Amino acid sequence: MQIPFGFRLSALIFIMAMALSSCWMNPNTQTPGQSYLQGEWQQDSVPRQKQLLTYSLYHFRFTCDSFFVSIKSFSKVNYGADSCMKGGRWTEYTRGHYEQRNDTLFLKGQFCNPDYTIKEDPGCFRIGVYEEFFKVTKKTDSLVQLSSTTGVIPIDARLIKRNTCHIKPL
Repeated sequence: MQIPFGFRLSALIFIMAMALSSCWMNPNTQTPGQSYLQGEWQQDSVPRQKQLLTYSLYHFRFTCDSFFVSIKSFSKVNYGADSCMKGGRWTEYTRGHYEQRNDTLFLKGQFCNPDYTIKEDPGCFRIGVYEEFFKVTKKTDSLVQLSSTTGVIPIDARLIKRNTCHIKPL
């Protein structure tokens, strides 16, 4: 039994249309991000930090749809070589892209070197993908609370420098 040419042509066109409709182009520019977040935000302390064995303080910088984070960790417990932990104090860096949907802030990026270049050598600390989700509560124009889905201590970050997004091509 032979299938008519018109039927085969219709099937081929249908398959090609389905394949093409499932593809899309990524935008060739940044997105503006959240205007209220644009700038640098600093966490100065955590509740009862003197009683905690380990805690971290965050410094966020949001520029358009990008983020840069430095995480300063403090520990009274020796987790590794002192050449890495420097007497219970160390800093890790991340950068990437963020998005906010409703009250949830999604950060996805990479662990970096102090100059925010992608980290290739694991050295002492984490390497690879950094992914964090925060519930955002805007307290005032210059104070936000970020509640991590993986931690129990909320981050109260105060605005230390405001900036505006200047969209750039990618």
